[in-house]
Amino acid sequence: MTKGGFAIEAVGLCKQFGEKTAVANLTLQVKRGEIFGFLGPNGAGKTTSVKMLLGLIRPTAGSATLLGQPLGDRATRAKIGFLPEHFRFHEWLKAAEFLDLHGRLHQMPKQVRRQTIPELLALVGLQERAQTPLRAFSKGMLQRIGLAQALLNNPKLVFLDEPTSGLDPLGRRLVRDIINQLRQQGTAVFLNSHLLSEVEQTCDRVAFIRQGQVLQTVSLHEMSTAVPLVVRVGQPTPALLAELARFGRDVQMAKANGRIYLTLPHEDVLPQLASWLVAQGYTLYEFTPQPVTLEERFLQIVGDQSEG
Repeated sequence: MTKGGFAIEAVGLCKQFGEKTAVANLTLQVKRGEIFGFLGPNGAGKTTSVKMLLGLIRPTAGSATLLGQPLGDRATRAKIGFLPEHFRFHEWLKAAEFLDLHGRLHQMPKQVRRQTIPELLALVGLQERAQTPLRAFSKGMLQRIGLAQALLNNPKLVFLDEPTSGLDPLGRRLVRDIINQLRQQGTAVFLNSHLLSEVEQTCDRVAFIRQGQVLQTVSLHEMSTAVPLVVRVGQPTPALLAELARFGRDVQMAKANGRIYLTLPHEDVLPQLASWLVAQGYTLYEFTPQPVTLEERFLQIVGDQSEG
C-alpha cells in the first residue's frame, strides 16, 4: 500500500520531557475508513501520542504522516476532527452559536453552516437544544455537542478521546451508530476509550500500548472468530504438536499437566479436530474451548497494574 493509503502512519515516534520518556517508540498504521482503538493503562503515553499526531506537541524523534502528509501540514489539519477527553467549551454560547463559531474557524461559508449545523444537532440528538446555552448542558450533552463539533468540517480522520464518557446507554449507542456511519463514509476514527465493551463493539483493530510503546495490534474480527482451545489426550506423542498446527496456531504443551493449548481460526474446526483426534487413536480427556474477551486480552498483553 502506498504512503497515501494510510490515514495514520507512525514510525518510531518518541517524546521525552527532560529525563522522563512519555512515549518510547510509537509505530502503527491506521487504514483509511478504519475504526482503530488505542488501549493502555493510565500513564501509558496515549494522550502524549495523540498530541504528537495532532501536531500539538513536537516529537523528540521519529516520524509520522496523517492522510499521507507530514505532521503539522495545515491543509491536512483542516480535514481532521478532534474531541479531547477534557474539554472546556464557551458555556455562554448557545449550542447552535457554538457550532457556528467553529464553522467560521473552519472558514465554512455561511450557507454551508446554516445547512450543516441543524443536521449535526439532529445527528447527536440535540436538535431541540439548539438555542440552549451550554452552561445548562449536562456532562453527557456536552459530550454530544463536542462530538458534533468534531464532525463539523466533514473530516477524513477523527480523533475521539473517551467519546462515551458521561453518557448513558442510549447515548453510548448513539455514539456507536455515528462511528459506524463514519466507517461507511470512509472516515478513519482513532478511538481512545477505557470502556472496553464499547471498543469491542465498535473497532476493527486495536493497539495495546504500555510505557509509550505498542505491544501488539489485534484484529477484533479475527479475535471474535478465533477459538482458544485446551486439549488433553492420553499418551501424546511429539508428532502430535506438529499435526495440530494444521488445525490452528500457537500450539504449545504445558509440561506440568500435559495440556495442549492452541488457537483455532473458527469454531467450525472444533468438531473436525475432535473427530481427527479420535480417529488417530488418542483418548480424549479434555477438549475445552475458551473464548477470550477484549478485557482478558488486555490483561494478558498489558498487565493489570496501572502506570500511575
